[in-house]
Amino acid sequence: MVSDFSLDEKIGQMILTGFRGKQVDKNSIIVKDITKNKLGNVWITDNENSDNKPIGNIESKEQLKKLIDDLQNFSHYKLFISADVEGGNVVRLKEKYGFPKTYSAKFLGDKNDLSFTKETASLLAQTLKEVGINLNFAPVVDLNINKELNIIGRKERSFSEDPEIVFQHAKEFIIAHKEKNIATCLKHFPGHGSALSDTHAGFVDATFQWSEKELIPYKLLIKENLVDAVMISHIFNQKLDNKFPASLSKKTITDLLRDKLFFDGIVFTDDLNMKAINDNFHLEKSIELAINAGADILVISNIKNPLANFVERTIFHIKNLLEQNIISEKRIDESFERIKKLKMKIGLFN
Repeated sequence: MVSDFSLDEKIGQMILTGFRGKQVDKNSIIVKDITKNKLGNVWITDNENSDNKPIGNIESKEQLKKLIDDLQNFSHYKLFISADVEGGNVVRLKEKYGFPKTYSAKFLGDKNDLSFTKETASLLAQTLKEVGINLNFAPVVDLNINKELNIIGRKERSFSEDPEIVFQHAKEFIIAHKEKNIATCLKHFPGHGSALSDTHAGFVDATFQWSEKELIPYKLLIKENLVDAVMISHIFNQKLDNKFPASLSKKTITDLLRDKLFFDGIVFTDDLNMKAINDNFHLEKSIELAINAGADILVISNIKNPLANFVERTIFHIKNLLEQNIISEKRIDESFERIKKLKMKIGLFN
C-alpha cells in the first residue's frame, strides 16, 4: 500500500544518483543519503576522470560486488542498482576490470543473428547478476539514421536504421535480461538517432530530422509487454512540443508515450546534469517540469561537479512544490506505484 510509506520514502524512490568512490562505509555521503534521506536508486559508473582523479566506482568484479552488497545492506528497502551496460563502446563493466568481452549494438545488428544476440545478452545479464546490478540502462532503440552522430552512430550504439531489426534485437536483449531477473530500460525516447548533435554537449533541436519511424521499436516492444522502463532524451522537437525538450515535456511523456503508446511502466529522465538541460534550466525548475510531465525517476548524476547535500536538497525542493500545490501528491503516488511494481517484480520489494 502507498499509505505504508512516508512522503520522504516515496520521494526518495523517485531519485537516482551516482557517487564517487569504490568503497563505502557509514560515513559515506551516498550511505547517508540512503539511510537518512531514503534514497531509493543508485547509478554505478566506471573511471570517469575529474581533475586527473578517478571518480568512478569500478576496479574489479570482486570489489564491485562488495560495493553493491554494502550499499544494499545499508538500505531498508532494496535499491535499484543501475548502470549503462549496452555492450561495445558503452559498457561500464570493461574487460580491463576483468569482465567478459561485449559487442556493440551495431555489430549485433550487422551480424543480424538473433540467437547470437540472445547468447551475448545472456552472458552480459549474468555478469550483471553476479555483481548485483539489477537495472541495465539498455538496450538503445534509437535508429542509426545519422551515422556520423558522435553519441549514437559513431559509438555504434544502434542496432540498425531499420526499425524492425532494432525491434528484433532489442527483444532478444530484453528477454535475456528477464531470464536473469534484470530490469531493462529503453532509450532515448522519442529517438536520438537522427539528431545532428549530442545533448551531453548542449541544446539539440531535432525537429527537422526526426520522424515517427523512430517510435516503431517502442510501439512494438510495448505491444509485446516487454518494456520495464523508458529513458526520455533531452531532444527538443517542435513536432511534439514547441516549448520544452522531451524530458521536461508533458506532451511527450504523458500524451505520447503513456496515452498514445499505452506505456505504464517507469519513465526515467536522462541525466538532468547534461548541458542540454542545465545550460537552459535551473535544476529546481527541471525537477518541477519533469515530475509534472510524468517522469517517475529523476536521474541526476551529481558526480563530475557534485553538489553538497544534493539528495536532501532535492527532497526538500519537491516537498516545497507539494506545499505550494505546484505538483500534487497524487502525481508522487502514481510514480511510486510504478516504481514499487517493478521492484516487486524483480524481488526488491516484498
